[in-house]
Order: sequence, then C-alpha cells, then structure tokens
Amino acid sequence: MKIDIKVKSVMTIALLVTLNSATANTAISPDKSIGKRGQTAEASAAEAKLSFWDLPLLEKAFVDTTPAKRNDGIPVGNLVTNGGDKAKVLQLAREMAEQKHGNYDSMLIARNGKLIFESYFLRGRINLHHGQASATKGLTSIVVGRAIQMGYLTMADLDKPLVSFLKDLDPSKFVDGAEKITLHKALTMHGGLSLNDEQRKALQEPSNKTKGQALVQSLLELSAPITSATQTYNYGNYNPTMVMQVIDAVVPGSAEDFIKNELLDKMGITNYQWTNAVSGLPQAGSRARMTSRDMLKWGRLVLNKGQWQGEQLISIDYLAKATSAITQPTEDWIPNSYYYGYYFYQTDIIIGDKSYDTNFAWGGGGQYIVTIKDLGLTIVFTGHEREYNIMTQVEKVILPAFTS
Repeated sequence: MKIDIKVKSVMTIALLVTLNSATANTAISPDKSIGKRGQTAEASAAEAKLSFWDLPLLEKAFVDTTPAKRNDGIPVGNLVTNGGDKAKVLQLAREMAEQKHGNYDSMLIARNGKLIFESYFLRGRINLHHGQASATKGLTSIVVGRAIQMGYLTMADLDKPLVSFLKDLDPSKFVDGAEKITLHKALTMHGGLSLNDEQRKALQEPSNKTKGQALVQSLLELSAPITSATQTYNYGNYNPTMVMQVIDAVVPGSAEDFIKNELLDKMGITNYQWTNAVSGLPQAGSRARMTSRDMLKWGRLVLNKGQWQGEQLISIDYLAKATSAITQPTEDWIPNSYYYGYYFYQTDIIIGDKSYDTNFAWGGGGQYIVTIKDLGLTIVFTGHEREYNIMTQVEKVILPAFTS
C-alpha cells in the first residue's frame, strides 16, 4: 500500500540557516550556497554541559557527502559511489536547513552498513546524544530479541501470561483477566489495562507500590477487569513498562546490566543515557538518549537480521515478527498505511512499480530509525518538531535518490 502522509504547514521562521559542506569538493549546486570544508558539528566542552534546550543553534548547517571515519566502529563511504543521487539528497538537506520540513537536528544515511551522508542542523551535534522519545520502544523490543537469542525467553513465551515470569507478585489480589496479558499483547499495545487519571498520577511517584515488580502488582490491582473488549490497541498504557519487568525478571543480573553488557557494549555504544523509571528499571517507552551515529547501529542490527560483526545478537525469528505488520494503530494522526509490530512500525513505500518494505522506530519530536531492506538503507532523523511529515521526504526524495 502506498504511504499517504498529509504534509502539515509549519510556521515561517525568520532565522534561515545556510548550508556548509564538510566535503573538500567544489561547489555542487548552481547557486553555490554550499560552502567548503571548515565548520564541524562538534559540541564544545562547554556546550556538552548544557541541556538540549540551552544548546545554541548551529550558525551554519553541517553537511557531508563523504563522512569522516571516527572512533565509533562505523564504516564510512561516499554518497555517490554508493548509489545516491547527490543533487536530490543535498537539496533535501538544504530545505531541512531552512526548516522547510520542520525543526530537525540531524539526518544521516547509511547503505549496506556504511555511513554515506551526514548532516546536522539547529541543536544537532555529532558528539552529543539526542533524546529518542518513543523510539526507545523499538530499542526495548530489540532487547527482548536479545533475551530470546540467549535462551532466557523463547518464541513460545510470547504467548504466555506476562505475570507468569514475575515471581514476586500476589495473584490473589489481581483483577479478573490479569492472565490475559501476554508478552505478545504487551508488545503490540494490547495489554488492556484501564486506570483513571488519579491512579496513574499516584503511580508516577516513587514508593513501595512502584518499586520493582510492585509496580506491576499495583497495576493489576488498580485496573478495571481485563477483557477482550479492553484488550484493543492503546498506545503506551504501561505496556512497555510491563515488558521491561519481564526482561529484568528473566535475565541474569538486572535489565540495566543486560542492556549494557549484551547490546550497548557489543555495538560500541558508550555515549548514551538510558534513564531509569520510577520502578528502578530502565525506561522502556522513552528517555533513552543516543547519538545520531549510534542510532544507525540499531538500524544496522535490523537490516542484518540481528547479526553484529558475525555474531547473532538478536533472534532472527523474533526480529522478523517484531518488524512485521501485526496490527494497525488507531491514533487519528497516524497514516492508514502504517502498521505496528513489536514496537516497530511497518509500511510499504511504492516507487514506480516496486514496493519497498519499510520499518522504523519512531519517537515524538522527530526521532526515526528507518530501515529499507531491499535497498540496504538506514536513515536516521532527530528533531524537536511537533508536525510529523519527514517520512514524506523519505518517500519523495530519499528512496528515489537510490532507485532512479
């Protein structure tokens, strides 16, 4: 099905940001608005101490069609020699620098594992991690896949009651239907919890009712009964929180150590933050922070069917299911052509007479880790934008840049 995104208007911003290329090439546009090597998007030591919202805007956007190799384990290449249409991609970068598509902080493109295009705008910095918002959910899904690959969970476990993995709970106090919440249901936002605003607010504060598995106990005591009628798609609704509780229960040590030792360290991701929730476990639905370059690594895992440098990190079967079209989101702001797997979105983008299976982790503000298997592409965006239209540019500009 063809992607159909309504492009919403954005307010005109007086500050126009001009492009500055980090390549040593001569001018590559007729208006010569792209400069030569000189500026970088490195944050200074002083900037690194600032909050995201206190970071000064880049005076000039940073654009590189031959990204530099850094000490981060990411191979690099050239946009053109890797099949990209330089004019198309640079024009999009120019428009993003002028905020014609919203407030975006970075756009990176990798092909077949090589970073071949890198750009930063506004508050984007090459050496600073960026908030992932709900793209964190996609990372949490990959953690589940790692637990399955290592044998701490099985594919059959996905259909077992979620509470069967949590041994510190008192089932006698559960509401009716608690056993209906399976890992599969929670991973597809179909857990079915029903809490009122007052109850949700109370569970935001640290207490003996929110620490560790006690949070799940509280949820299953406070919720209205769980039925087939309540187990409909409901984004968030503590579903990722419950999944992280299972991860913490089944892996050796803690979920936090497991994520670090079994994924982040193996992928060479050291410049990150992953905030803990009120339960003391890593936030499962938001609050992770990654550099734009490291976001590419998560996409590389998806494209490589869970392999990392020859090691099978993620279960192939799990990843195939996680990135499939299992259900359809019901929010009115999500295009009808978007489907949902296990915290990953799926859509088909049609270019000419060919359909391209496209997956992405998506976070509010414009955080995307997009993978297109048939083209070997990973595309990363970060931003602080309220209107979600950048996927239109993936369809109209980036894919044609690699298919025409």
